[in-house]
Amino acid sequence: MRLVIALGGNALLQRGEKPDSDVQEANVARAVAALAPLAETHEIVITHGNGPQVGVLALQSASDPHLTTPYPFDVLGAQTQGMIGYWLLQAMQNALPGRQVAAIINQTLVEANDPAFGNPTKFVGEVYDESEARELAAVRGWVVRQDGTSWRRVVGSPKPQRVVETRLIRLLLNSGAIVVCAGGGGVPVIRNEQGHLEGVEAVVDKDLTSSVLAEALEADALLVLTDVPHVVRGFGTPDAEPILRATPAALQRESFPAGSMGPKVDAVCRFVEVTGDMAAIGRLEDAEAIVAGTAGTIVTPAGHYGGPDDLSPSRPVPSRARPL
Repeated sequence: MRLVIALGGNALLQRGEKPDSDVQEANVARAVAALAPLAETHEIVITHGNGPQVGVLALQSASDPHLTTPYPFDVLGAQTQGMIGYWLLQAMQNALPGRQVAAIINQTLVEANDPAFGNPTKFVGEVYDESEARELAAVRGWVVRQDGTSWRRVVGSPKPQRVVETRLIRLLLNSGAIVVCAGGGGVPVIRNEQGHLEGVEAVVDKDLTSSVLAEALEADALLVLTDVPHVVRGFGTPDAEPILRATPAALQRESFPAGSMGPKVDAVCRFVEVTGDMAAIGRLEDAEAIVAGTAGTIVTPAGHYGGPDDLSPSRPVPSRARPL
């Protein structure tokens, strides 16, 4: 099967961890250990978040006295794609010697008039207590919001329309390579009045970009992997219960937080509605079990899934053992 696998930010940095390089590299190694078995038998595309990392770079850039102005978010997003892509690339090569792995920097097209630019909701950067967050907001002109028990910076998150380098990603996949791409949702760009691509100050939701990319690549399944085993109905209430199987319509009738689970649910529902294939949300360490149908919240058009045999791959699988 062809799988698009979206790694949550927790795959790189657990809540409360210091964003040091060695901490993140150790987390990446654990993430790759969970994904390598899937890469043995399936075509995989790996996307990833960058919220904590882009926030750290933004803070560094804003604090650098040698810069006239801080680096814009599109540039910071490209920096994180290179950094995180390198970690994932190397870890996957070490886990699967002889396999070709490509990590690419790519752009995601958004609409210039997207209303999200005026209503920032995407969490980026480190967590703070309320007083520290409000002080930073006053000093740096940030917008901050509560994220669970902590506070974080938020920026605009326009809807992805297309990954600009989709054809290149498909070419790499068809050659048998594992592809790491769409980091942080991809570098957000618009087409200006001259028809040229131009970066914008935003962060695109990586799960929604992954859904758009999975559709364009004709993927057989979209996996959104995070740190929770299932989507939960009534989360935080005495009536909370896990949702194991769902149709897009049933899942969209539920209510989920806009800054966390909401975009994940939107992403999987969109993919299933458009393609008629399977999507799932679950824990990173359960990746194999999710594909097998024994873990996670699995979303299909009819609300049932018994494993890979329920899916019909639409293409011949190229040899992955042959070096390019």
